[in-house]
Amino acid sequence: MTPRNVVMLVALALVGVLLAGQVRRLLADPTVWPPDDFVEYWAAARLTLNGENPFDEARLLELQRAAGRATDEAVMMWNPPWALPAVLPLGLLPAREAQLLWLLVHLGVTGFCADRLWLLCGGARARRWVGWALAFAFLPTAFALSSGQIGPFLLLGAVLFLECARRWDRDRRWEYAAGVATVLLAIKPHLAYLVWAGLAVDAVAHGRWRVLAGGALTGLACAVLPMAFNPQVWHQYADAMGNRPPAQWASPTLGTLLRMAFGEELFRLQFVPVALGLAWFAWFRWLARAGWNWFDRLPLVLLVSFVTTPYGAWPFDMVLLLPAAFAIITKNPARPLAIGLALVNVGCLLMNLLQTGSFWFVWVSPAVLALYAVHMTRTSIEQGADAPRSPRAVPA
Repeated sequence: MTPRNVVMLVALALVGVLLAGQVRRLLADPTVWPPDDFVEYWAAARLTLNGENPFDEARLLELQRAAGRATDEAVMMWNPPWALPAVLPLGLLPAREAQLLWLLVHLGVTGFCADRLWLLCGGARARRWVGWALAFAFLPTAFALSSGQIGPFLLLGAVLFLECARRWDRDRRWEYAAGVATVLLAIKPHLAYLVWAGLAVDAVAHGRWRVLAGGALTGLACAVLPMAFNPQVWHQYADAMGNRPPAQWASPTLGTLLRMAFGEELFRLQFVPVALGLAWFAWFRWLARAGWNWFDRLPLVLLVSFVTTPYGAWPFDMVLLLPAAFAIITKNPARPLAIGLALVNVGCLLMNLLQTGSFWFVWVSPAVLALYAVHMTRTSIEQGADAPRSPRAVPA
């Protein structure tokens, strides 16, 4: 072994010892890193496994308080029941152990996504640590990890879809796997609604029905699995959504800005940006009809979908902006754009320190979209072509 490898192994051993000590402290002292949004998933999983209603506010509040979250109102898991299989294992563990496992899984998922995005976007293997630094230094990543939100799973769905998209021209069976990957994006389907529109167009225009089949079959299995524990779970979800619709939430979206300007009671205004997003996608898809390539287009489609989503788009959901951020940094990089991304991150940090509230993060995703538009224009000018590049070879 080289001296460098020995030093690395010793450093890893020391990190392991330190982490073990911190884990023992966290298990022994519930006041250190008290649970936040994580309890919505743990409590919903525990109730589902016990055959109870995972949307029962009274039971959720009881469990969440017992888990150590100081709250007077239950934190609801508003994801559709097909998302429950992603969190059901948490219900098998006590809250504290489940919280640490959830963090460990999401650290691994985020690190994997960062590594693959760096390579998929053309980053040098020797500098893949830059990808890890970019992902973990991005403030929305910290928001998701610290609160225990499920956003990293959505990012994983996007990355796995990209991995499959670069392979399916050589082997059409990868289209089924791509469909399976989209089920992770469907945990919060409104944040990626243009992806669903694009897949439907792809199926009709290019015969990629395998993608829809893989997604539909996997989604159906995920939707049915919770019913094995609680046959009424879908009825209970519909009842909860009917009694506490998203109209009550001031999410950082363009639709909320419209409601603030023309009347907060006009919930239909939340969907005006969706109409604009669909119109943009129809135009963009038509322009690229002869050379549409998900491998290159997904970051932009996700970004526009996020900017025009009807609700949600909370700061911790903004981990879905990472594919666009990686494309800006690695594909034909420009220092002004990198500085722009850094300033966006600094703005997020300042708002977090000032505790401005989630709504005032409404500018973040449009700012990233503006930077991406400049990136696309610059790339088009320098390459002298508008057609997307072919998928590059990426190490497995």
